[in-house]
Amino acid sequence: MPLESVETAELSLSDARWQARVDLAAAHRLANIHGFNEGIFNHFTLRVPGTDDRYYQIPFGTHWSEVTASCFMEIAYDGTRISGEGEVERSAYCIHAPIHRLNPKAAAVFHTHMPFASALARLEDQSILPIGQTELGTMLHTAYDDTYTGLAFDPAEGERLAGVIGDKTVLMMANHGVATVGQTVSEAYDRLYYVERVAQVQLYAMWTGRPLKVLPQTVIDHTISSFKNSYVAYGGKPNHWWHFEALKRMLDRKEPDYKD
Repeated sequence: MPLESVETAELSLSDARWQARVDLAAAHRLANIHGFNEGIFNHFTLRVPGTDDRYYQIPFGTHWSEVTASCFMEIAYDGTRISGEGEVERSAYCIHAPIHRLNPKAAAVFHTHMPFASALARLEDQSILPIGQTELGTMLHTAYDDTYTGLAFDPAEGERLAGVIGDKTVLMMANHGVATVGQTVSEAYDRLYYVERVAQVQLYAMWTGRPLKVLPQTVIDHTISSFKNSYVAYGGKPNHWWHFEALKRMLDRKEPDYKD
């Protein structure tokens, strides 16, 4: 059973859909706090629980600091607004709808121009380097798109990106930004959080001008194997669930209206 189904198995469909809205609103608010968004652009979308033909999206022009659970529109994979009020941003539809449609594991699709990952994506070599533990954990899940094609105003671009992502959950997008996918909001946000941290630390290390201490291949292989095969699910929940729950508690204290 997909993780998104496991996490909502005890909820009614209506409850699951409301919880999905709450979590997606939290992700927008947290991204604003963490400085991941760029103006009113960038996009977080989530497949509507219990469906395979539509997703949640905020109305164009909504700042992420004002997103609430009730503000989302439901958008069909053909771009039709099924419910809610507002404009459907063209690039969001063209990137996200094909990825949702073509990747069963992409319940959540998050795309940002966050500063450190976007800076890394503007280098001739945008690779995450094996210079630390968090880097290795992120490399394991990362695919690279080395071809910027211009503004995404055609769904064919989303289809191309879906092919590049494959079975990974992080996509570094040359000359552009980053995208993450997940079976839940918590997974996609956790990936987004850590790829930005990895890019930040790598750029800081590069800016010293001193030689980078690249890990030996034996250590890289051992650590990646540990990430793959020695996973500990505390309380039966993945780490990204614990991380996102902690972030939501912080948000509950600071901006509880995201649940409205």
